[in-house]
Amino acid sequence: MAKGQKQPITMLADRVLVQVPGAEGERKSRAGILIPATAQVSKRLAWAEVVAVGPHVRTIKPGDLVLFNPEDRYEVEVQGEEYLLMRERDLHAVASDRLDAETGLYL
Repeated sequence: MAKGQKQPITMLADRVLVQVPGAEGERKSRAGILIPATAQVSKRLAWAEVVAVGPHVRTIKPGDLVLFNPEDRYEVEVQGEEYLLMRERDLHAVASDRLDAETGLYL
């Protein structure tokens, strides 16, 4: 393979690759104050969009939004983009149009 060419990436086992949309972790308080991503908030979960999944992932598909604990993640740079890598079992919830309304909330 020639130097500079990009190689395709395949996720393995139960791994899920996600990307946090927008400014990673930045949010606004109810009063409109901007809270930077570096501010420590104990036990606050975050949403991210699924980019790729491994062959053993059962309920998550690319394009889904998933809820996860920011402490249970690995950061990785792929082709100049920042992503997070985690296991399916470390995800707490999924938001997707394709899921049936079995049990859950509209978020």
